[in-house]
Amino acid sequence: MRRIRSDCSVGTLEKKLGLENIFRNKNGRKTRRDKLVGTLRKELKKLIKK
Repeated sequence: MRRIRSDCSVGTLEKKLGLENIFRNKNGRKTRRDKLVGTLRKELKKLIKK
């Protein structure tokens, strides 16, 4: 399997993986489908540094 690109949207990735609603915000709500994977990675880095 190839690496997941940062400019891929969450909706496209969910389709590719065959899963739905696997990405959640830190408050538990579903992540928007048009959000980019790169943005999710940046948010995760911020959470890990705390």
